[in-house]
Amino acid sequence: MYRTFAYALITASMPAFADAATMKFPSDAPVASITIPDSWQPEETETGVQANSSDSAIYFSVDVADSKSMDKVTTDAIDFLAKNGVTLDVKTQKETPVTEVNGLQMTTLDWDGKDEDGPVSVGMAFVSSTGEKALVVTYWGTKGDEDKHDAEIADMMMSIKMTE
Repeated sequence: MYRTFAYALITASMPAFADAATMKFPSDAPVASITIPDSWQPEETETGVQANSSDSAIYFSVDVADSKSMDKVTTDAIDFLAKNGVTLDVKTQKETPVTEVNGLQMTTLDWDGKDEDGPVSVGMAFVSSTGEKALVVTYWGTKGDEDKHDAEIADMMMSIKMTE
């Protein structure tokens, strides 16, 4: 069964990462930080960070936005999914109520979809603070394989902190 970010945050046992790196991003003017397991091979992007689970079942990214760029960052994330062959079933869209993570407000949208390998789950979380910056978290996971990464995803989400 598909689990949303919020569900994973609530139900995960929250074990500590054995081998993980805390990345501040963007590196030229850090706005936020996140801890990602080394096995996910995290890397900085132009607007944030991205990583893939070691079995390639999950793609995970976090991008920085502000009120002027939020629509573009969101559109860019959806375009990225489309360029990688992910189609969303818009009829399956679910929105979770606002939750709080490390003092930050988070809203999540989830969809079922498909890629070249079959059914997938797709999620976008919008994380905001009292400052002007916000984060757009994009998640794309293979159904059937994604559940084994729930604890890692929950740990990553719980590690997000704004540096401003």
